[in-house]
Amino acid sequence: MSSEQWTILSILSITVLMFLWGRWRHDMVALGSLLACVLVGLIDPSEAFSGFGHPAVITVGCVLILSRGLQNAGAVDALTRVVLPANAGRFVSMLALMGLGAFLSGFMNNVGAMALLMPVAIHVAHRLELTAGQVLMPLAFGTILGGMTTLIGTPPNLIVSGFRAEAGLGSFAMFDFTVIGFSVAVIGILFVAAIGWRLVPARKQSGLEGFESGAYITEVRIEEKSKSDGLRLFEIEKLLQDIDVQVIGIVQREVKIIAANSNRRVFAGDILMVEAEVDALADVLSILGLKLEESVKEDDASDALDEDGKEVSEETAKKHADRQQAAIRLNEQDKVSKEQEEKSKGKDDKKDKEDKENKQDEEAEENSKKSKEIELMELAVLPNSPLSGRSASDILLRTRYGINLLAFSREGTRSMKRLRSIAIQSGDLLLMQGPPESIMEFASDNACVPLAQRELRIPDKVKIWQASLIMLFAVAGAAFGLLPAAISFAIGVLASMALRTVPLRQVYEAVDWPVIVLLASLIPVAAVMESTGTANLIACVLVENVAQGNAVVGLALILVVTMFLSDLMNNAATAAVMCPIAISIANTLGVSPDSFLMAVAIGASCAFLTPIGHQNNTLILGPGGFRFGDYWKLGLPLEIIVVAVSLPLLLIVWPL
Repeated sequence: MSSEQWTILSILSITVLMFLWGRWRHDMVALGSLLACVLVGLIDPSEAFSGFGHPAVITVGCVLILSRGLQNAGAVDALTRVVLPANAGRFVSMLALMGLGAFLSGFMNNVGAMALLMPVAIHVAHRLELTAGQVLMPLAFGTILGGMTTLIGTPPNLIVSGFRAEAGLGSFAMFDFTVIGFSVAVIGILFVAAIGWRLVPARKQSGLEGFESGAYITEVRIEEKSKSDGLRLFEIEKLLQDIDVQVIGIVQREVKIIAANSNRRVFAGDILMVEAEVDALADVLSILGLKLEESVKEDDASDALDEDGKEVSEETAKKHADRQQAAIRLNEQDKVSKEQEEKSKGKDDKKDKEDKENKQDEEAEENSKKSKEIELMELAVLPNSPLSGRSASDILLRTRYGINLLAFSREGTRSMKRLRSIAIQSGDLLLMQGPPESIMEFASDNACVPLAQRELRIPDKVKIWQASLIMLFAVAGAAFGLLPAAISFAIGVLASMALRTVPLRQVYEAVDWPVIVLLASLIPVAAVMESTGTANLIACVLVENVAQGNAVVGLALILVVTMFLSDLMNNAATAAVMCPIAISIANTLGVSPDSFLMAVAIGASCAFLTPIGHQNNTLILGPGGFRFGDYWKLGLPLEIIVVAVSLPLLLIVWPL
């Protein structure tokens, strides 16, 4: 082995280990691998970022944007109401839900399809008297299977197509994956809908009741000369952080404030609304010098309301206080010199003043209406959410959104302990409290999906037709070879922007940038494996020692190894690493590389054993109440079926 081969093998080994460790995000690991290759001289600095212009990377980004257009228009919601039966039994309901998820995943981002259908799955689970996980896991696996059916269904397919083009064989066409992918998807979905869902552990459903842990929302009054008199809320929360108590609101100056600003001071006579376990209440009272509100008088009830009987937000309360102070100042000015005021301001200024006050009244009324309905809503954190690695205090929930984080769940473990400092991860469940509009705004900004029953978006028929036709023409342009896939879908993105099926501000938000960086970083690294002869070296070792010159055994080996790696690390990364090896094995055996590349595409897409192999598996971890070891119980039989079905089809459709 040459020094270059040793070097690239070392970098790849460290990269795979970092993927498995999971301490850093996949895109960070991939970028680190690329830069390491540049620093040791394996990649020319001028070519380091050539992967960002690779057709597969461009196509992935464009498909994500077009998928957002379908979501925004309400096309998925409309299709859901038409396809899903309202009163069918378990088999038909499972079959319809998984089939719809698979169909959508063939033409849009499968994580987006999963996110859109999750609330529907929760509703179906409740109707069928099943736990949420018994429906969510089949749905997740169905969307993964559906991604195998088309070129754009999943990033591994695009990567495989790109490597085929670089090998001088041309790109795969749009529906070259369909015969095998569709067959595997149909048989897999039938198995799961009929039998497989019974293998899913019936974990307790992670609905709102899943957060019950003996905690109560209690009102406590600040006593005269108590330790808490004059403190800011964040100082009080700091004192309470070790006894698992959370302040969720205050009643101050006859106004109830939900999610008050952490810099607000509280004084004797103010009421704190706290959430604590029974055992912790005594500590709260003694530490802060508080007194329980044993009874609530009718006149005290008005403390929680504004003059219209509506709860108000921090912003509204501040406006109300500012207006009161302004009124006092105006009265004082009237007493000093009423005539001077009339001369200086005049009738026009008086009218402006009245208009301004009316506007303030309208704003206060609007904010009061918004805050009138305080709800609890359960949110699941999507993969690659901006929340990942950040805590509730980092996000400034109260200041920015006026909402509270009440409870938290990860892998079925529910706890209220130190919520403010827990680093949020993909798949976590967050129980939020606040006005529904504010919670939905937070969910939209931070890539979360509500799990509680919600109203579906009202479909815009014009936008549905526009978004659907744009996707149809983009797919047709690539499928019939009229344009390269990247160009065809880029034109579709431009049309979406022009027709506003995707608002301009959402165009770049729709792109899953960590996936883009991962793909663009690993493509040049994979090319180094080919240029240094490392891929050929690995291929020779596998062919001689494992396959022993048998092409069928070699094909099965590539399929199983790719599937195994995909269960442990990102599927796109797995495809990028395995493609050069697959091509080299085919060349060593003297057979067509097409079947081997297809085996990589299937194996990379079939990650069913762990929650980390595919983003959709991660997404259901919290909502399903699953543990790490729950996935293989359904995933292993499904992977065996995939191998049993796909291997003969590979030999028939793509003969060696």
